[in-house]
Amino acid sequence: MEGLIKTSTELPDMLVLEILSKLSVKSLTRFRCVCKPWSSSFETPHFITKHHQNNLKNNNLNLLLKRCHGGTPDDIHYFSQLSTEKYQNFRVKHNIHLPFFENFLHGPFVHGPCNGILCLADLGSIVHNVALWNPSTREFKILPQSTVQRPPGLLDYTSFNSLGFGYDSQTADFKFVRFVTNYFEENLDEGLMADWNNQVELYSLKGDSWKEISFPEVDGFASILFNNYVNGFIYCQAVAIDQLILSFDMVNEKFSISPLPEFGGSLEQYYLELLDFNGLLGAIFYPREGTDKSFDLWVMNGSWTKQFSVESVLGVERPLGFWKNGELFLESSDQELVLIDPSIQELRNLGIHAYQKTMHITGYVESLVPLNGRSEHKECIIRRPVGGESN
Repeated sequence: MEGLIKTSTELPDMLVLEILSKLSVKSLTRFRCVCKPWSSSFETPHFITKHHQNNLKNNNLNLLLKRCHGGTPDDIHYFSQLSTEKYQNFRVKHNIHLPFFENFLHGPFVHGPCNGILCLADLGSIVHNVALWNPSTREFKILPQSTVQRPPGLLDYTSFNSLGFGYDSQTADFKFVRFVTNYFEENLDEGLMADWNNQVELYSLKGDSWKEISFPEVDGFASILFNNYVNGFIYCQAVAIDQLILSFDMVNEKFSISPLPEFGGSLEQYYLELLDFNGLLGAIFYPREGTDKSFDLWVMNGSWTKQFSVESVLGVERPLGFWKNGELFLESSDQELVLIDPSIQELRNLGIHAYQKTMHITGYVESLVPLNGRSEHKECIIRRPVGGESN
């Protein structure tokens, strides 16, 4: 018989693929060698989607922690892959160094995950380096430099503000959006003066290209702690307008604005982080001052409603991300990773350290999505098993 597999029971090909779609990426990588039809099937959109949906359904989350473990924030930033196995939760399995970003202050900002893909962007003011990374398949793609034309008379630098990374479901395309501020000289009677204007650029993975899109009436800046892509939209805080959210539709490539929840405070007193909370837009507020922190989570589902409050947690600095069952990762005032269960207000120290305010945690499910890039090995990305070393 011809098909994906020959056994004494002659399992139907669709049943075999259904079973395989529930396996880890590591197992599927090994099974590519079993036969060519299997290897080809793993690359089809249907199988890739089915595999990702199974991981979402079973909540098979993986954890990456970006941090700096040196004595200053300018030391090299790297990623630590944390174990999510039972009885070994949150032990460091691997430390991952990305040479492409090691020459940039504070390392890359992390956008995503989106379908298992992370978008990494540095803070360079002259050249803005961006890369896509699938940590499951260990594929890495450095984005080409923008071909969008700049206005004449530029000074020595152009600044970039990353808005976010998301997915266009209509065209099956991943897109990255950023604001660009161009600084140039204006020759007036009283002498040369600096001036600036703004552009918005969009990168398409499908076309592997950049283009300029319409600039909104207000600009914005994205969270550096949480994933700001939710169900086809990127969300960020509007600049200079205290109570508005700027959103971007990945399909129509249009901006719009909407109000923040009436949380009873001012953004002069509270930090705001926008995030994906169980498939809905969430907004978490916490005080700018003090180490006796409270955290309020609001969720948009037709209207803003308060999901929960965490009151008076001593010795913590800021939230880092949500884990299963609504547990919240926090950075302590001792620069350690801690986990709190809001339902019982219980704080658990995980024994993982970093230099102050350099932690960024990302929970993602495995994905087979291809990037048309290169392997981590070819990009000189180094993974070092930790073993018995300290976190």
